[in-house]
Amino acid sequence: MSATNIVPHASAATVCGEPYATGPQPYDAVLLAGFGGPEGQDDVIPFLRNVTRGRGIPDERLEEVAHHYRHFGGVSPINAQNRELRTALQAELERRGIDLPVYWGNRNWDPYLEDAVREAAAAGHVRLLSYATSAYSSFSSCRQYREDFARVLESTALAGTVTIDKIRPFFDHPGFVDAFVPSIVEALAAFLADGMAPESCRVLFTTHSIPTADAQRSGPRDRDFGPGGAYEAQHRAVADAVMARVRREDPRLEAVQAELVFQSRSGPASQPWLEPDICDRIAELPADGVAAVAISPIGFVSDHMEVMWDLDNEALEAAAAAGMRAARTATP
Repeated sequence: MSATNIVPHASAATVCGEPYATGPQPYDAVLLAGFGGPEGQDDVIPFLRNVTRGRGIPDERLEEVAHHYRHFGGVSPINAQNRELRTALQAELERRGIDLPVYWGNRNWDPYLEDAVREAAAAGHVRLLSYATSAYSSFSSCRQYREDFARVLESTALAGTVTIDKIRPFFDHPGFVDAFVPSIVEALAAFLADGMAPESCRVLFTTHSIPTADAQRSGPRDRDFGPGGAYEAQHRAVADAVMARVRREDPRLEAVQAELVFQSRSGPASQPWLEPDICDRIAELPADGVAAVAISPIGFVSDHMEVMWDLDNEALEAAAAAGMRAARTATP
C-alpha cells in the first residue's frame, strides 16, 4: 500500500504505509465518538430511522426492534455510559498532566458529532484526536467513523480548518483485555463452589455478528486473517489472551474450555453472517457435557442494548431452557 493519506480531513499522522507516526503528535482536544441511543419513548423510532437511514425500512418494521428499547422505558444505557466515560477520560488526562478538553458526539443521536465538532472549533480546538467506542476492525466499528468525520467536516464547512485523527482499534490494549478477567474468574469460581467440575463449565465469548463479506474485508488487504477476516481473528486473539489470564488467576480453571460465538445478527436470512449464533450454540452445549456457561461480551465496551437485551434476556433464557447455569460477566 502506498504511503498516501486515504482518510479525508485527517492529519499526516494517519498516513498509510511506512513510515508510521512513532512520536507524540500535537492535538488540542479529544473527541469521544459513540453510536448514540434514545433517551425516552418518543426518541426510539426517530433514533432507529437514523440508524437505518437510506435503507427504506418502514416504521412498522422498526417497531419490531423498538420493543427492545421500550422494554427499558425507551432509554438506552449507552448515553449515560458515555457521559461517565467522557468524565473518566477527562479526569485521567488531568491526572497525567495533559491539558486537553474532551468533546463527545454520536453518529445516530444527540449530541451529534456535528455539534461536538462545531463546539470544538468555536473554542479554537482544530486538531482533534478521536476515540471511538468500538475496539475492533470492521466497517461499522472503524472505517465508518472515519467516513462520519469526513462527512461532518464537509457538512459543517470546517474541512481544511479542522482535522480529526481516529485512534487505531484498541482490542489488544491490556487496559481493554484485562478488564474482562475478574468477573469471568468470579463466575467460574461460583460454579465450582456449587460443586460443578471445571470440565462441565464453558466460557462463551460473544460479539456482534456482521456479514461474512464485511468480515472478510476487515483489516489490511495484504494479510490473510482467515475466513472471518481481521474482525474474527482479533476477537479470537482477545479470547485467548483473556482465558490465559483467567487460568493464571485461578489454576483450578485450567480445564475450562472457551469458544467464540456471535449475536445480534440482522438482515436477510439468505445473507451469510458470522456464526455460530450464541443461542443456537447454548442449545447444543448440554450434549457436549456442559452444565454451566459464563457469557463474556468481549465485543463491547459497555452494557448497551445488545448486551442488556440479547444477552441478559435472550441468551440467559436460552441457557435456562437448556437446563444450564449461566452468568453474564461484565463489560469493561
